[in-house]
Amino acid sequence: MLNSVNGLDWLEQFPELRNLEQSAKDMLSKYSRIVEAPTGTIGYREGTPCGAYVMRLAGKSRVYKMSSNGREILLYRVGSGETCVITTTCLLGNSDYPASTIVEEPIRDVLIPATAFHQLMLDSSVFRKFVMTNYGALISDLIVLLDEVAFHNLDARLAKVLLDANNTQIVRTHQQIADELGTAREVVSRQLKRLEQKGSVSLGRGQIEIINRSALEKIVGI
Repeated sequence: MLNSVNGLDWLEQFPELRNLEQSAKDMLSKYSRIVEAPTGTIGYREGTPCGAYVMRLAGKSRVYKMSSNGREILLYRVGSGETCVITTTCLLGNSDYPASTIVEEPIRDVLIPATAFHQLMLDSSVFRKFVMTNYGALISDLIVLLDEVAFHNLDARLAKVLLDANNTQIVRTHQQIADELGTAREVVSRQLKRLEQKGSVSLGRGQIEIINRSALEKIVGI
């Protein structure tokens, strides 16, 4: 659902834009729009053109890549106060989306049309710095992901996913974890069963309880 932006109060969620030039504010007020979408909505699909810069006000979505055999791997998530690195890449490189995204928690985004985005990049040093700083930080996150996938074994990556939940009780299915790790559900189930046998976790229907956090930290290498 699209709505016209009512003022620029949303800029408060992005303190880096506090000193945005008046001309840039005028352009944002004129061209930017707010979009809202419920859980399960497909934000964009791999191979489709990119039409707008996205600034997340609320909610969460995951960006993922799908292999030819239908296996999904999580690239990253976009939460409140963040932007999307793939969207930025496509706008800067005039290319189509190389991945897809789906809403995990109801979102509220500011959309800046591509033409306005490119004009702001030319005219506003504050906006340009904001875009490139966020872009650099997100690229660093993707490099960390690449390092984990390429050089860490599945045991360590699984343990890290469990620890990153920051909760003793984790309400997630084996399939959801497998999708995040880019592997098969059966593989995750076997690994979790081994962790249970070692007393590190306790498995229930649709949930996992961490019993021995220090054992998981040892697997990760913390």
